[in-house]
Formats: sequence, structure tokens, C-alpha cells
Amino acid sequence: MAAFKILFRALLVAIMAALAVAPAAADPVSIVGMGDSLMAGYELGPGEPFAAKLQDALKKNGYYATVTNAGVSGDTTSDGQARLDWSVPDGTDLVILELGSNDMLRGIDPALTKKNLEAMIERLRARDIKVVLFGMKAAPNLGPDYQKAFDAIYPDLAAEYSLPLYPFFLDGVAGHPDLQLKDGMHPNAKGVDRIVSGALPIVEKALGKPGKNS
Repeated sequence: MAAFKILFRALLVAIMAALAVAPAAADPVSIVGMGDSLMAGYELGPGEPFAAKLQDALKKNGYYATVTNAGVSGDTTSDGQARLDWSVPDGTDLVILELGSNDMLRGIDPALTKKNLEAMIERLRARDIKVVLFGMKAAPNLGPDYQKAFDAIYPDLAAEYSLPLYPFFLDGVAGHPDLQLKDGMHPNAKGVDRIVSGALPIVEKALGKPGKNS
């Protein structure tokens, strides 16, 4: 019995020593999806919005990441700029910036939309937070001049700030009723799958290869 106690104590000491030198689990990469109803997941169920499905896709590809849904239905770029600081907490590593569709639907001057997005990009950069820009396209019924000015916002900003760009959030979804809700504007769950599939390589490139912090 005495020999057993000595052996047990020795084993316990060895286990505790091993735990003491074991590396702590790395913190996950923190991603925030900053957007409007397209990001929020209008009329979608739990686990179906873009942020949740992107997180699942990243996990499958070996990334240790959390993707927070900071989408608010109806938000314009002015609204997004006003809530940026509290929507993106300290410790965030990357922001997916998806705003502008409501500006377009309301016919807001593209120059103001660009100015607001520019201000958000600069504030995030000042906090050492990476940005991936998700673009939007103007509806043709707004006229060719408006369409040209609006559609140029996202590639111009991406070039100016050297940002990764997913040119059109609804790429492969717009114009496909089977991938949209009945309103013909928002993606359904299958549509979100299509968006995640298209955007995933760009997000992964921005994150870099999976590592101890991803």
C-alpha cells in the first residue's frame, strides 16, 4: 500500500508538471460581419445567416475563428458609421464590411456613401483591424449615371486602401428566385450557402494560412 501511494503521488506530480508547461489554447481569430439586413440574415433561422455559415466553413477548413453577426436591418452607411465603435469590440482581428445597399435603395448620393465607407475603413485601420470589403451593385432603374457612380465605390476603395474585395455580395444569387426569399432581394439559406462559397477564398486569403491563432 505504501509503495502504491508513493507511485500515485509521483504520477500526480508528473501530470501536474506536464500541465504547467503545456501551452495555453490559442485565442480564436475574431471576425465581425458589419452590415445591413443581408448580413443580419433577414427572415432566416438560427445558424442560417452569413456570419454563422462563414464560421462553419472556416472551421471545416482548419481555421479557429469566431464570426460575430453585426448586421442591422435597414442600416445605411451613415448608420453603420455611427455604431461602428461599439459594434466592433477591442480584440477584433478582421471586419467584413458590407454596407451600402440601403443607400442605393434610397437614392443617397454615392459620394456620401463612399465618404462614410472611407471613414469606417480608416477608423478600423487606426485600430489595426483588417478589412475585407463586400460590394453592392446599383439597380438599373436608378439610371446609368447613378449606377456608374455607385458601382465604382467599392473597387475604387479597394484599390485606394489595398483591401481584399468581394465585388458583389449577391453574386450568383441576384436574379435566381430559387436562392432568394419571396421579396426577390434577400438570400434564402441556399443563397447564403452560395455567397459563403464565393466569398470564402477571399476571407481565407485575408486571414492567411490556418495557424496557432486561426
